[in-house]
Amino acid sequence: MNLTAPTLILIMSMWLPVAFLYLGHGDAKGTGAVTAFVGACVVVSAFLHGIDGNGAVSALLFAHGLLYCTVAYALLAGLEDLKAVGNVSLVAMIISFFFIFLFRGPEGQFTYFSLCSVGYTVLTLEVFLVCYGKFSAKLLAYSLIIWAFIGLMIPAFAVLGLWPMPF
Repeated sequence: MNLTAPTLILIMSMWLPVAFLYLGHGDAKGTGAVTAFVGACVVVSAFLHGIDGNGAVSALLFAHGLLYCTVAYALLAGLEDLKAVGNVSLVAMIISFFFIFLFRGPEGQFTYFSLCSVGYTVLTLEVFLVCYGKFSAKLLAYSLIIWAFIGLMIPAFAVLGLWPMPF
């Protein structure tokens, strides 16, 4: 059972509302509800990937699923101090960084999923910095929008066979 494409599409359906919230469009509670649902589904997908023998993808999904659940809690509870979210994002960033190298091809070349992991690493670093007041939430929003297409939509539709992987 390959849940990669549906999981990527599901994550995209959360990244965009969070980005729009940071741009001033939307409300925290509605966005928090979407984020909670997506976070829970990503954690379930992580379990299913693990059961299916894909431990690497499972680990990446667990890290990000936990981050999404933490973001959801912060939005729903109206937390003002987001350092706990930033700390979870830092862990997801470290894990994403290692996946840049784990997703290499059979001859050691970097793959499109390596590039996606670069994006996930940068995004989670940006989340960490926003939570500590060291980066603009608007810049994070634009990064989420750009990477939603580069790091989620393109690989999702490539996995479905609807278009080729860029490299």
